[in-house]
Amino acid sequence: MMARKATCSCGQLQTACEGDPVKVAQCHCLACQKRTGAPYGIAAFFDKEAVSISGDSLAYSRPSDSGFPIEFHFCGNCGSTVYWYPARLPDRVAIAVGAFADPDFPPPTLSVFEDTKHSWVRVPDQE
Repeated sequence: MMARKATCSCGQLQTACEGDPVKVAQCHCLACQKRTGAPYGIAAFFDKEAVSISGDSLAYSRPSDSGFPIEFHFCGNCGSTVYWYPARLPDRVAIAVGAFADPDFPPPTLSVFEDTKHSWVRVPDQE
């Protein structure tokens, strides 16, 4: 089974994920735009039991645009958000796709909150 590693910018906070993600989603909500500093965020969702986490994180909780709380974990040294726990999906952990630093990572299969999508952003074909 393939193991994938995601880290913060300085490498202190790490995740190790077994197998492929359950889903990969591209989110255009304004909160993800602010969190990433980009026009969207991309998250890979894994079953919690497939993920091990090492290093120290700080947490920030906020309600999602759909009304469910999300607890984000980021590195206190470099500030990179690496993973988060969406209350709407209690058996899953979401990991920032950019934290894998893998250009061959599976593409998004879902695009959400497109009402706040930048007009010039193109969404990949969805299955």
